[in-house]
Amino acid sequence: MPTAIAVTGADLVLPPTDPATPNAAVLGDPAARGLDDSVTELRRLVDRFGHVLVVCPSSAPPAVAHRLHTVRGLLESDRIALVRTDLPPLGAAVLVRQLRQLSVCDISPGVLASAARLLAHYIYAGAVLGSVSRLDRVPVTLGSHLKGWLPGAHFAVLAGPTPRIVRVGADETAFEGPEFTTRLLIARGQLATEWPTTDLAPRWAVAGPVEETALPASSPAWWGTPKLTEFAAHLPDLPVLHRLVASVRRETCHWCGMELIGDRCGFCAAPLARTTLPAPAGR
Repeated sequence: MPTAIAVTGADLVLPPTDPATPNAAVLGDPAARGLDDSVTELRRLVDRFGHVLVVCPSSAPPAVAHRLHTVRGLLESDRIALVRTDLPPLGAAVLVRQLRQLSVCDISPGVLASAARLLAHYIYAGAVLGSVSRLDRVPVTLGSHLKGWLPGAHFAVLAGPTPRIVRVGADETAFEGPEFTTRLLIARGQLATEWPTTDLAPRWAVAGPVEETALPASSPAWWGTPKLTEFAAHLPDLPVLHRLVASVRRETCHWCGMELIGDRCGFCAAPLARTTLPAPAGR
């Protein structure tokens, strides 16, 4: 039975890459429903699928994360993982789709939950902005802030895996991308620009046609302006994603017993226990 992937907003659900990719469950807004409804909602997912991974962006309102922690506590369930991500909205949606793809593979729920941090490192998420004057989620230099007030200035901003910002048409050579084959997904806001398709895609050696989708509702607030075009370069193929996750050594969480990869459990968030070597004889 596949692990259920749940999300805190409908704009985190991209169209599936193939018929085998399952959908994600969109949880109700805690501001519009009572606690009992939220408990019932997650209990039904756990009863049906066995384990549930809830992806909640770090930019979500505090009430959303608080409700999730409360519900998990009330259910006293160790089968619900809360996956937080610092990726911008379109990048977070790509991560969710990758988790959906992998959820039908021979990957345990614990490995799948902890794999989110690994997968995020391979998502090059950014945007072309008409201004960076209100951008506060990506480090911006004072010079870039001042240039952000210039009429007609556009900026290419990379939020991760390594933050970077350049002025379009000036120092674009410094806008380095992935050293592996990716596909490019873009979402258009109120900024009229073809830079991601005409300049970025060839420079980053993007394979195949550029995919387009609707701009997530939370993108203007995340980037500090509605004048943007968001993009995300990512690994699209399930066999590649599976090999990437399967190549990492698996451990067992010393606290909850779930499998994990990396240095932290995806379910209970306990750090990986480091084995202490015995002291040499005679000491």
